[in-house]
Amino acid sequence: MSRYGWTTPKARSCMLPSASFNSGRGTHAVCCKRAHTCCALNNRRYHGEKYFTHSSKELISSSSHIDVRPPFTRAAIRYDSSRVQLTVNDEDNSDYINANYMPGYDNASKQYIAAQGPLPSTVNDFWRMVWEKRSQAIVMVTNCTESGRIKCEQYWPLDYTPCLYGNLVVTVKSESKAPSWTLREFNVKNKSTSETRTVKHFHFTAWPDHGVPSGTEELIQFRGLVRQHIESSFSAGPTVVHCSAGVGRTGTLIALDVLLQQLDREKAVGTAAFVQQMRFCRPLMVQTESQYVFLHQCIMDSLQPKVVAKSEPLYENSDMIYVNAIALRQYENGSKI
Repeated sequence: MSRYGWTTPKARSCMLPSASFNSGRGTHAVCCKRAHTCCALNNRRYHGEKYFTHSSKELISSSSHIDVRPPFTRAAIRYDSSRVQLTVNDEDNSDYINANYMPGYDNASKQYIAAQGPLPSTVNDFWRMVWEKRSQAIVMVTNCTESGRIKCEQYWPLDYTPCLYGNLVVTVKSESKAPSWTLREFNVKNKSTSETRTVKHFHFTAWPDHGVPSGTEELIQFRGLVRQHIESSFSAGPTVVHCSAGVGRTGTLIALDVLLQQLDREKAVGTAAFVQQMRFCRPLMVQTESQYVFLHQCIMDSLQPKVVAKSEPLYENSDMIYVNAIALRQYENGSKI
């Protein structure tokens, strides 16, 4: 039995109950107590009493912070036990940011940070988190604006002009665009110490909110780019992953990365068990049923052998369209005699 309670790829997929997923509308945080209660009930439906025994009252008392987001988005509540705490340097600073440490493969307890997409008022804190946790990669799986609605504040410079975020100066060093993603490289300089670090920005642009990409191939390739960078970065901090609320698309991408590692090394996967493990750290990870099904499809498609088309001769193919190939060959042979 694997650490994630795995099943072999050929075995029947262990699908989570549909009640454990958001319908796509989410839970609007009308008030802190009501939001935490809804969150607790959602997790009880998901985990069941034998896995999750905390009452709504206990959850409310243990999670005291929630972001007040504009009407176009809904805040995801995070648990205090796994939340990312920022360093407090003066009375004006707070240690709070809507982000949680997430598990990785092989007992790595803090391989990722699942974060809410930055708001205008939290951009400085977001960069502060990246710096303090020594993160060398940010994975963004949302667009700043989708269907005319703002999903995330653009937290990097619009061009190659340096921008100041709190005490950090961020400069776009390079940008490379592909049909479904954009890769950027930032230089981040601390004004106080003059220390400069490089941060990679992986931006997947073809993932609709509460939905799934049109196909699996591009997301699998995108995940491969992220994984390659993580494995080549020594002594790096957690990889920051965010969408808008930091749960649906964020959870799906993290789960895909971990489960493909497990598949490669153990030849087995435990999808439901790992999603459950993520939800102990941050609620609603892999938010919708369609995202959960899509996660399974990505894993199944990654098992398919890659078909390489065979090249055909220049003058001769199976249909013998170019019938002069034989005549040409005879002519060449005759000229050598």
